[in-house]
Order: sequence, then structure tokens, then C-alpha cells
Amino acid sequence: MKSLFRKKDISGLLDQATPLKRTLKTWDLTFLGIGAIIGTGIFVLTGKGALTAGPALAISFLIAAICCGFAGLCYAEFASMAPVAGSAYTYSFIAFGEFVAFIIGWDLILEYALAAATVSVGWSGYFVSILENIGIHIPTVLTAAAGTTPGVHTIFNLPAFLIVIIITWVISLGINETKRLNSIMVIIKLAVIILFIIFTVWFVKVGNWKPFSPFDWYSSHNGSAAGIIPAASIVFFAFIGFDSVSSSAEETINPSKTLPRGILLSLFISTILYVIMTLIMTGVVKYTVFAQYLNAPVLAVLAATGQGWLSAIVALGAVVGMTTVILVMLYGQSRTSYSMARDGLFPKMFSKVNKKSQTPVLGTWFFGIITALAGGFINLNILSELVNIGTLSAFILVALGILVMRYTQPKAKRGFKAPLVPFTPIMAILFCLTLVAGLNWETWVRFIIWLALGMTLYFGYSRKHSVLNK
Repeated sequence: MKSLFRKKDISGLLDQATPLKRTLKTWDLTFLGIGAIIGTGIFVLTGKGALTAGPALAISFLIAAICCGFAGLCYAEFASMAPVAGSAYTYSFIAFGEFVAFIIGWDLILEYALAAATVSVGWSGYFVSILENIGIHIPTVLTAAAGTTPGVHTIFNLPAFLIVIIITWVISLGINETKRLNSIMVIIKLAVIILFIIFTVWFVKVGNWKPFSPFDWYSSHNGSAAGIIPAASIVFFAFIGFDSVSSSAEETINPSKTLPRGILLSLFISTILYVIMTLIMTGVVKYTVFAQYLNAPVLAVLAATGQGWLSAIVALGAVVGMTTVILVMLYGQSRTSYSMARDGLFPKMFSKVNKKSQTPVLGTWFFGIITALAGGFINLNILSELVNIGTLSAFILVALGILVMRYTQPKAKRGFKAPLVPFTPIMAILFCLTLVAGLNWETWVRFIIWLALGMTLYFGYSRKHSVLNK
């Protein structure tokens, strides 16, 4: 039983040589964070969120951001204390031991893979729409997984599959190629969002914000949960991915300082843009209008302002924005699986680093192909909330880990210390539990099944092959 909770030693981690290439700086990390955060949230989730909370969706975004902010401070401290790849998986290994670390690593695989697959499906919808506008038609059977749209015969989502494969290839080429592509796309994405804000803010009507919170904090509407808290649980998906920044620790220059800056800066910039966009969108049109534009809520605003010329630019921004989300998710997934394989919890082949690209090529391609197949074949509408519960679990454990480490290793070297401990980690835990309460019971059942599969793998393979077992 004791072997389940055997821990890694921080000093041993810091002395560990890495075959990965150190090249990332503060703004590279900030752009990785923005690349992960800004995408689906603005271009897709704002419609569903507005129908759930009304104009008070801006508060829902703030709540989700505050939750991530408290968790981000905890991540920043861990990243400065143990600047190695693996994110919450590595931090849990230090604080709680191997078994808890494996479970959270297993959750992170779920988070990154499902998030990338889910976003690839949204990307496919926008991409197909752009192609049709220029006269290129993809057969309907190849635009969605079977059973995605009632009454429409579909078999496979080819665009979703292909975008994941292409991004997997880019990541396998090396961190410099990944960083360069992400930075270019983030700049394009931010330019499109700023352009949208400049040309639509003048059409805001204060009357559309009344009532500001039609469903209060939590209520029932049309048989579903409604209000600020349920909407926060929905839009929390928009912030998922900032934690993947900490997966880049072994490819970061001076990680104990640059990682905390990158994590917190990306959260701050993204939150400001989300709140501004939400207030503009619910101010230009009545929130009920978004029921007709669920897949592309931004288009409701452009239709109301008569600025159809912006539609093509916004569609391009949506495609680019979602591409960066997929890229950062797949990047985080590859580095988490690399760390777990290096520790013996996954097969060693996933930790082999290509000498030329200095990336774990085999692990990158293995999980990339699985993610691509998930986006192509699986109806992800029923699975996307699993991403939220997996991420919230990781946040809770990282926050708990800070409490444990402050007590057990108060003298450990920290390049950054989360302020107001124990208040900060306790608030992170409480906010996460509040958002978990907004998820439905079916999500919990699927999550338990996923954990059961993970425990089968751990006791059948990982525990015996663990490096610490030797």
C-alpha cells in the first residue's frame, strides 16, 4: 500500500537532464496560453452561455476566470518550484505520490485529447462554411460523425480529422516550429477580435442588457439549469488549456520566472477580451436572438449591425483561433504522456526523443492519431463536459498540493510564491467545486468509467513498470 504513494524528490527532478530544447521565453508562453484560451469560447460558447445567463454571461466569464486565476497562482508556484514537463501530473507526484499522480495524468490525457477533438469539430464547421462560400463543396457524409445531426446522413468528419493530423505533424517537427506557428496565428486572431470590437461597439443598446440577469444565480429554464453559475460551468471550457503552458517547463528558458509570468499574463489578457466581447454581443442584440445562431453567435451581431463584410474576416479568425487551441492542447498532451512514459507509467517508447527535432515524436503521433480519429468518428456533443470535470479535478489537486507543500516542504526553493496562502488555494478549490456542481450526473458516470479504465491500466501495467519501483 505504501508504494502507491511513493513520491518524487524535488532536488532529484531539478538535477535531471532533459533532451528537450530550451527556447521559450515569457511572451512565447503568454502566446501559448492565449492560443489555448481564446478560440471556442468567443466564437462558439458565447451563444449557449448567453441563453443560459443572459447579459450576465460577462459575470459568468469573470467567475470562471477567477477560478482559473486562483488555480493559476497555484500552478505558477509549482512551476517555479519544479520546472519540469508534466504540469499537474508532476506536481501531484511531488505532493501526493505515484497513484494520485497517475490518476491526474490520466485525467489530463482526457482533458487534452477530448478538448482538441471537440474543438476540431467546431473548426470543421467553420471551415466547411468558408469553403462553401467560395464554391467548394465537401460531401455531407464527410462533414460530421454518424448521428451528429438528426435526419442528416453523416459518417466521418474529414476536416476535423485532417486538421489534427496536420497540427500533430507540426508539433513533431520541433518546439521552434510549434512556437512560430502559434505566435503567427495568435496575432491574426487578436487582430480579428480587436477589429470586431472597434466596428461593433457603437451599436450597443443599453436596453438589451435589461434584465441583466434574467435567471439569477441558479434556476431552471425549459427543463435545464440556467443562471450565472450554470453558464460559468459552460464557459469554463473556454479557459481550459492555460495549464498546458506549465507542460513546457523543460523547453523554457529560466522557467522558474518565465512560467508564472506566462500563465498569469495569458489569463489576464484573455479574461479582459472575453468580458468586453460578451458585453458587446449581448448589448448589440437581445440574448434570446442567439438561439438562432448557436454554432456561430458572432454572426448574429454582424447581421444586426449590417456589417456582412466582416463575416468572412470573423470566420477566418474563428478558424485560426480554434487552430491554436488544438495546437496547444495536442502539445500539452504530448508532453504529459512523455513525462508519464519517462517515469515508467506509460510504455517507454513514448518517452523516446528524436535527436533531430528534440521532440517525443512517437508519443506525439500516437496520441495525435487517436485524437484525430475521435474527432472524425465520435459524436462529441455528449462527451465535451468530460473535459471540464477532468480539468477541475486537476485544478483541485494542484491547489491541495500547494497546501501540502507549504506544510511539508516550507524551505523548498520557489521562484514564485502564490499570495495569501492558504486563502488562495482554498478559494481555488471552492470555486472548482462550485463549477463541478453545475455539471450533470451523466458526466460523473462517464468520468467514473474513465477513472476505472485508468486504474485498470495502473494496477495492470504502470505500478510494476514504474521507475520508482526499481
